[in-house]
Amino acid sequence: MSNEVTDLLSALRDGTMSIDDVAHRFRARAWPRSNEPEPTTYIELAIQAQQDPEPYVPGSYDDVAAAYHRGDLTPEQYDVLAHAIADSMEAEDRRKAESAGSG
Repeated sequence: MSNEVTDLLSALRDGTMSIDDVAHRFRARAWPRSNEPEPTTYIELAIQAQQDPEPYVPGSYDDVAAAYHRGDLTPEQYDVLAHAIADSMEAEDRRKAESAGSG
């Protein structure tokens, strides 16, 4: 199934985009988030570990992880893209915090 993330990963793989170009696009986009709260205790962590994993979300980090596990990304490429995703999410969190604080 094609989406923006898989299209960018395909462009990286076929050489029509560089890792820097894809990372730039990853930093500029919004990433779907899990609706599950993070566990805060060891018991919550144990309960979460026993639950089924979250379903696949197209256009999310899931596509990047799948590409890495298929061997479509090198460890270095994966690291660059994972950091770009984290940068994007951190920037989104800052914007939300700033707008919540100004209201």
